[in-house]
Amino acid sequence: MYIFIVVVFVLGYIAIALEHNIKIDKAASALITGMVCWALYVFSIDGSGHEIQHIIEHGHGGSGGLIHHLYDIGSILFFLMGAMTIVELVDAHEGFAVITDRIKTTKATSLIWIICVLTFFFSAILDNLTTTIVMISLLRKLIKDKEMRWLFVGMVVVSANAGGAWSPIGDVTTTMLWIKGQLPDVMHMITHLIIPSLFAMIVPLVALTFILKGKELERPLKSKVAEHMINPTTSFQRNLVFGLGVGGLVFVPFFKTVTHLPPFMGMMLSLGVIWTVTEILHRAKNREEKHELSVIGVLQKIDVASVLFFLGILLAVAALQEFGHLKELAQFLDSKLDSIYAINVIIGFLSSIVDNVPLVAAAQGMYPIEATGDFATNGNFWEFLAYCAGVGGSSLIIGSAAGVAAMGLEKIDFGWYLRKISWLAVIGYLSGAAVYFLLYS
Repeated sequence: MYIFIVVVFVLGYIAIALEHNIKIDKAASALITGMVCWALYVFSIDGSGHEIQHIIEHGHGGSGGLIHHLYDIGSILFFLMGAMTIVELVDAHEGFAVITDRIKTTKATSLIWIICVLTFFFSAILDNLTTTIVMISLLRKLIKDKEMRWLFVGMVVVSANAGGAWSPIGDVTTTMLWIKGQLPDVMHMITHLIIPSLFAMIVPLVALTFILKGKELERPLKSKVAEHMINPTTSFQRNLVFGLGVGGLVFVPFFKTVTHLPPFMGMMLSLGVIWTVTEILHRAKNREEKHELSVIGVLQKIDVASVLFFLGILLAVAALQEFGHLKELAQFLDSKLDSIYAINVIIGFLSSIVDNVPLVAAAQGMYPIEATGDFATNGNFWEFLAYCAGVGGSSLIIGSAAGVAAMGLEKIDFGWYLRKISWLAVIGYLSGAAVYFLLYS
């Protein structure tokens, strides 16, 4: 079973990568992979029915088990659904016109820099997943051609992951390292990681600038369906909903910091507030008129297939974690590589194949926090781990939450991203890694 689960995971991964060739939606492949991996885990357990049930729920030696993983995965899925709903609601009210109307340029080179710089800093304030969802909504208003928009979305993923790597709330892994004590000094983390992270964005951005030089962009025509022609949103409504939406997203990390509750609860609180306000705004309209401007109507636009894809792939990775594959992989790297920098660079590349959260969790479990040296609080190992685990996932589109969200929302092909974006992500990742090594080794 130990080897067989790896075979199943690899076959599932290949099916996801070849989604358009085999004409089977990636969500179906991910669900099958996740459920089969857990079935194999159950078959590998020796014991009575009661013992097996206990291990499934609590894991080996209290390691967590399925219930623990479902909590973590469920938190991500509810967070994703809440963010997508808020963004769709702002979009339904044409709230993003507040930004898009101020972006006048049609030059591809100018727009790519504007979008990427905004993404980089928004990601540090919000997080890489939420920022990606917001920026994709903006790009749909700015770029008509699908292939060109995909190119911009790919760079949004790279910029969002780079921006999230230097902030304690920008990525799940940096939050883990911050909360669990490896990187408690926030200002130290920011000052040491922002420059390498900037290089991870700027280097591929410079390369792409030469490719896009001289290209002009065409904006999509505004669609006016019957409901919008009869009941257009007013300027007040657009600005109010946009302000509430952005404010609600920004509120989430502050809610987490103050209450220590999971981020999805802050997201759901924000959704509840904006839901209530929009209900009051449109209370005078009949049901049919306000349907497109209500959360009930917007929920029908949420990409449920992407949520199910997330569920399947994260459960598959969780099964590998329970089997012990990820911990053994970390131990193997530790035994074969003497350099903490080499170990972290490899972990970064692995995080584009396997979720970065269990990889970082495995590293946290392997290495105790020491009084001095690279493994001390705010030590080089932990800082570089935060950078590599956050930025390395951009190498493949399913290597980060931001990438998976982009893949689902824009229907980006795995192979297309591999050909067009992966090399940009890799040179950015290695450039930033080299900068960190030169500055702090």
